[in-house]
Amino acid sequence: MNWISNVVRPRIRGLLAKRDTPENLWVKCPDTGEMVFHKDLEANQFVFPGSGFHQRINAQTRMRYVFDDEKWQPIALPDVPVDPLKFRDERRYSERLKAAKAKTGMEDAVLAGTGTIKGVAAVVAVQDFDFMGGSLGMAAAEAIITAAQAAVEKKLPFVLFAGSGGARMQEGILSLMQLPRTTAAIDRLKEAGLPYLVVLTNPTTGGVTASYAMLGDVHLAEPAALIGFAGPRVIEQTIREKLPDGFQRSEYLVAHGMVDMVVARQDLPAAIARLLRLFMKLPPGDGAGKEAVSDVGASVAADADQPAANGEAAAVGDAATSEDGAAAEMPDLFDDTPEPEAAPESADMPDGETADDAPTPEKSDK
Repeated sequence: MNWISNVVRPRIRGLLAKRDTPENLWVKCPDTGEMVFHKDLEANQFVFPGSGFHQRINAQTRMRYVFDDEKWQPIALPDVPVDPLKFRDERRYSERLKAAKAKTGMEDAVLAGTGTIKGVAAVVAVQDFDFMGGSLGMAAAEAIITAAQAAVEKKLPFVLFAGSGGARMQEGILSLMQLPRTTAAIDRLKEAGLPYLVVLTNPTTGGVTASYAMLGDVHLAEPAALIGFAGPRVIEQTIREKLPDGFQRSEYLVAHGMVDMVVARQDLPAAIARLLRLFMKLPPGDGAGKEAVSDVGASVAADADQPAANGEAAAVGDAATSEDGAAAEMPDLFDDTPEPEAAPESADMPDGETADDAPTPEKSDK
């Protein structure tokens, strides 16, 4: 009797008991409702294979995807005052910052580092929408300015992945002051004759769109990314007219000249590297500049008012030209076949998204 009670019955209960399934084992596509195994989605860089929907990714993951061998060196960022206005709404701003830091493992919304992209050394900064909606405050602006200054000092190109709801309302006018500061940092980069590429991710809105996110030499965008100043819902309520299908999405903006290219996430490193080679006059496959990566993280100064050094790289136009002055044909950005060297030539959440899909942005541009 004891054998039945102590051995048989517990085994039967174990077989019949409901097994807990991990919450993230399957992921549902927001577009089609297709269920995709999480490991398969991660192996495809969080792009749903059926619909091509690009799921939002964090800054650390973005860095791993863009740099060669997933290796990069972080840039030391300066400290800034925390909660200078002692702002409080439903919660204290300092408490919101602590929660965002615990959630993302980041000090603020921007991560910056150096590494090689398909053999081309570059400085990369990434805005993380998971950190208070990627909103721009003093710390995030200092990260962008420091990264731009590092690019100038080491004569490296600068690549920015923008993803933000706008300025951070908890910092008030101090947040809005960061828009001209970051714009001035980009101007110094261009004065040095260095390339500045911007990759627009979903969403890029508000004051970020009105400043440094639209100052690139070339603007790339991920498919179906929402890009604009005010969101489509606000615009419809203001003008009282129905907006065209796909309004403010990256494909619509390419057709209307606001964005240069729409590139799938898996193809971004190859496209970025090819553009950088064209701008920096590097032959295909040349990894020139790798030696500049090793010590840039520790040697960057944080003073935004320090004069930028003039770079020796030549400023590049919008179109490639041949040696005799004739326009040269732009090569295929995704073709890795070696070829002769070419002469060189820039806030609202999306409709249909819910609070379960993405964090509520902490922003205000007013």
